[in-house]
Amino acid sequence: MDLQYPESAFSGLGSADFSADQIGALRKTGAHKRWRRGDVLLCEGGAPDCVIMIEEGQIKATVHASNGYTSLLAVRGPGELVGEMACLDGRPRSATVTASTAGLGTVISADRFLALLQGNAGLAMAVLRSVGARLRHSDTHRAGNGAHTARTRIASVLADLAHRYGVPALDAGPRARRVQVTQQDLAGASGTSRESVVRALKELERAGLVSRNRGVLLVQNPTRLNGWPSG
Repeated sequence: MDLQYPESAFSGLGSADFSADQIGALRKTGAHKRWRRGDVLLCEGGAPDCVIMIEEGQIKATVHASNGYTSLLAVRGPGELVGEMACLDGRPRSATVTASTAGLGTVISADRFLALLQGNAGLAMAVLRSVGARLRHSDTHRAGNGAHTARTRIASVLADLAHRYGVPALDAGPRARRVQVTQQDLAGASGTSRESVVRALKELERAGLVSRNRGVLLVQNPTRLNGWPSG
């Protein structure tokens, strides 16, 4: 049965990566799939057997260290691909991809994905541009980890998530956005401890920049988080 895609699909940052025709080509090449929050979609070390185009919902990519620490590498939303880098170089997957929310996507086998890129130069370039943008973002993030305090890194990660994947909360203000992220994920993304995240969130609440409610963070103005607390 064909799935009807929601009108809100591709409303996030990733939607700028591909044209409507390219999105259509990806959809036709793959199979539609729904998932529940907490479902593991791809496993670290697994075979590069498919690519997933997110249509609805949010996922996270994590890496587990031998000492038990979990690093959050990325969050992805509608209009973005996951698993494409392993398919491009044929190496085992470098991260585990887990659904942060219930979602919908298109799963494309590696063989069909590579064949599609070989026959569609425009799509191949769009994928390369997307990968390049992610690498630049990752480099900037790593540079910030070495240059800033834990509190500033936490605020910066939260601001980035709010800008890229936050849901507008007009009832709380014209720039307010709701972000669904756990304290552990914030710690993993900012290279710090959960205890540091707890302390930073308390300070942000006292400053009137953030409020918490059952796993959802309300960011009053993401721009004001950049450079906090000095900014």
